[in-house]
Amino acid sequence: MPPSRKDGPAVDDTSAWRIALPRTTAAVPMARALIRTALTDPDRCPDSDTAELLTAELVANAVEHTSGAAPIELVVELRPNGCQVEVHDGDPQPPGDLTAGRPGPQPDPWQEGGRGLLLIRALSSACGHRPTARGKAVWFTLPSRATATA
Repeated sequence: MPPSRKDGPAVDDTSAWRIALPRTTAAVPMARALIRTALTDPDRCPDSDTAELLTAELVANAVEHTSGAAPIELVVELRPNGCQVEVHDGDPQPPGDLTAGRPGPQPDPWQEGGRGLLLIRALSSACGHRPTARGKAVWFTLPSRATATA
């Protein structure tokens, strides 16, 4: 149910974008472009650079670690207190430990990859994954700038 206003009817203060992305490396710049488009209101939105980085990590992980031809789906939901970004893929396997604030395995400093989940845990206000009918959704949330500075 949408939030109510004292001076009028109920108002839904949430905006959402949903886009299917190819399961190729082209998905990453497409996802970054959607995030830049969605996060244009500086009062309601979180730091768009952080949102772009974390979204790129989730999409890159979905491209790299899933198989099949099914597209990846990116869902961006703006809320009154920030945003939530989800990446849906067809693999039901959990992505690893996404418990924010909890130390996970340290990436090998000599390897090129392995830092995505660490960044998501460290920079988001909350993150996790959930099963879906077609696989899983991996998500993170970021507070709005107003919420983050309050």
